[in-house]
Amino acid sequence: MADLRAMTALGAQEPAVVTVGPLTITERFDLALASVALRRGRDLASAAASAGVPLPGPARYQAGAPYSAFWTTPEMWFVEAPFASHEGIAALLKAVFGEAASITEQTDAWVIFDLAAPDLAAVLERLCTVDFRAVPDGHATRTVIDHLGCYLVKLGTGAARVYGPRSSAQSLLHAVEVAAAAAF
Repeated sequence: MADLRAMTALGAQEPAVVTVGPLTITERFDLALASVALRRGRDLASAAASAGVPLPGPARYQAGAPYSAFWTTPEMWFVEAPFASHEGIAALLKAVFGEAASITEQTDAWVIFDLAAPDLAAVLERLCTVDFRAVPDGHATRTVIDHLGCYLVKLGTGAARVYGPRSSAQSLLHAVEVAAAAAF
């Protein structure tokens, strides 16, 4: 019988933690992710509120427990939760929203990196066009990093989360490492 084991986006058994100068890059393997898109003529607000699923406004990220979310486009969000308790996040959200939303499993489509450094802006200004110093905490946006369509969330002055295509996980990590080496 096959011995199947979960692997991270970087192809390892354990998530990567890479340090370049003062920057720490942590691969997040512990988050389940799904997209939630409002169906025409429907309302999600009351169901979301009763289930504790935040639906933040444009360009915003909202942390919560167990669900956190960020706005991706009008009437669409990425919702995340701990993988250990929400491995079937799409089915759990479908139970919350029923026919009011289209839910798509996204966990295995994305690699997630948490970035932490005292001056994270010095790295991000080499990677994308987001003015990290100027945007407020909780800012979420789609951007391009090293020719890859990514989402960037500002968690704090020295903390960000990057969501990139899983198939390009190694390339994205390399781009961040190179930018950090240039910045520090």
